Amino acid sequence: MNVPTGSWHRDWIRRHGGALDEDVSVWFVQTPNVFGDLRIRGDRPMVPHATSFADFTDEQLAAYALQDGFAGFTTVDGDNVTWHHEIDFQPATGGGDIGRLEPAGDGQMLEYALDGSYVESWSALEPGDRRFFAVRLAREGRVEQLLAVAGGRFVYARARATALPAGTSLSDAIARVHATRAMIIAYLDCELSYGSAPGWMIQNSTLPWQEGKRLPFAGRIGVDSYGQPVARAPVVGEAWSFPVNTVRPDELRMWFSLGPT
Repeated sequence: MNVPTGSWHRDWIRRHGGALDEDVSVWFVQTPNVFGDLRIRGDRPMVPHATSFADFTDEQLAAYALQDGFAGFTTVDGDNVTWHHEIDFQPATGGGDIGRLEPAGDGQMLEYALDGSYVESWSALEPGDRRFFAVRLAREGRVEQLLAVAGGRFVYARARATALPAGTSLSDAIARVHATRAMIIAYLDCELSYGSAPGWMIQNSTLPWQEGKRLPFAGRIGVDSYGQPVARAPVVGEAWSFPVNTVRPDELRMWFSLGPT
């Protein structure tokens, strides 16, 4: 099968044959080769006046450690799709992120774990839209930022500067090392944001104070005289690449014209 390109929202997940779980909102953007995925729990506390994690209580920090999201590149083997994580909010498990995909009607698909531990139902948000765009920014071989765009939706990922300790989850890793408050804040500083283009407005994010704002990373992308994407004022040591671009040059210029920030 082909990679399930487009923008998707998860309807539900069923684990080990149990009840349907709809408590986590999941937004998934897949280009032909790059993807981004953001997962926000329904019980995540609201912190409306926060401008950084420094404004959170310890209990709120613990709740935000339960978020999830990841981004990277995709490969296909028959009906099985592997999502290779290059940026991960939770600690890397070392196992493959592999699922078997099955069409389930117009704009619908089901994803099955190879070991039968879960099944997920997904709905396409913009079926038939074939505009895809992706950016990868790396430094010294480490992917630091990724942008995946399908149709009018995007997922942006920025890696944390501080490497995570080992653990089965971020909460477990924090507990294992008896992390201080400053360490916890550094561990949480990994951005996965979902929003709409053009305009680059963030709708949902692991950094909630970013919601409702324009994605700053979009301002670092320009379009040259040939209609090809380029980096604006790249910093020494940055390696930029644009793994996919099916957007018309005139539309691309509209997307990345410098507007209000």
